[in-house]
Amino acid sequence: MASYILKRLLLMLPTLFGILLLTFVVIQFVPGGPVEQMVAQLQGRDSGGERAASAGAGYRGRQGIDDKRIEEIKALYGFDKPAHERFLQMLGQFARFDLGKSFYQHKDVWSLVQEKLPVSVSLGLWTFFLSYLIAVPLGVAKAVRAGTRFDFLTTLVVLVGYAIPGFVLGVALLVVFGGQLQWFPLRGLTSSNWEQLSLAGKAMDYLWHIALPVTAMVLGSFAVTAMLTKNAFLEEIRKQYVLVARAKGLDERKVLWKHVLRNALIPIVTGFPAAFIGAFFTGSLLIETLFSLDGLGLLSYESVIRRDYPVVLGTLYLFTLIGLVTKLISDLCYVLVDPRVKFD
Repeated sequence: MASYILKRLLLMLPTLFGILLLTFVVIQFVPGGPVEQMVAQLQGRDSGGERAASAGAGYRGRQGIDDKRIEEIKALYGFDKPAHERFLQMLGQFARFDLGKSFYQHKDVWSLVQEKLPVSVSLGLWTFFLSYLIAVPLGVAKAVRAGTRFDFLTTLVVLVGYAIPGFVLGVALLVVFGGQLQWFPLRGLTSSNWEQLSLAGKAMDYLWHIALPVTAMVLGSFAVTAMLTKNAFLEEIRKQYVLVARAKGLDERKVLWKHVLRNALIPIVTGFPAAFIGAFFTGSLLIETLFSLDGLGLLSYESVIRRDYPVVLGTLYLFTLIGLVTKLISDLCYVLVDPRVKFD
């Protein structure tokens, strides 16, 4: 087990290096970087309009700006050094878990992640817990009643919910419950008078605001888990040990919940670490934009659009590292749940 963990940890290094290298190389060829945007602003043009593009050692559309000013702008953003030096410097910073500083927000990337994290945690955790609390019992009920009208109707509802994109459902919820009926707020996680509310009032206000976005995310997310639970349960029910347990006269509920459930939930339980950790660091861009929630999804999108490269690369490094470690934990969960699995 120790050798397997060590090998997996060592394999993370080239994986991280390859992802960062590929992203860094692509960034070098993307037009409209921070230097070009600053040049355009100095010339009185909107950076979203006519863009200055790199050509050789200079920039097109730089008329009226001398070479010295261009070099100062390059030095300001760190582009006065060759690409390979900037890449090695970035790797050194990341090795010390220094994610850099945003070009435009003038804050450390760590600080930005910490600021946006509560919104994504609120959405992610509620989606995670509600999805599993609904999906697992529903999957077990569908497996026990396989082929019945209940199974058919719930399958239809699950598939319809899965087919509807979350942002489309979010728009419908906003129009009906936020606009026409005015039962729920249209934006934000809290009201303007949040600080004046009591503890119970704050909890109710938070739940009141989070209801619509979480509903939009949950409806489609639990479909896969529900169907996976059902299929795993059906597969276990048909195995020989279940027939033997029933032949011995064991109670049906004891057979299902003590013997079948443990084996059927192996693929579900092993996915818990990835889903749980992902709930902290997964931002939904469309849902956050639709409900005016300033989370990690919106941060990632804005950093790409504005070419805020420290934020793009810093968050990519952080989320990739968390994803690789979580994948290792998920694999180790197989051993904890099913002792028959041996990595040796």
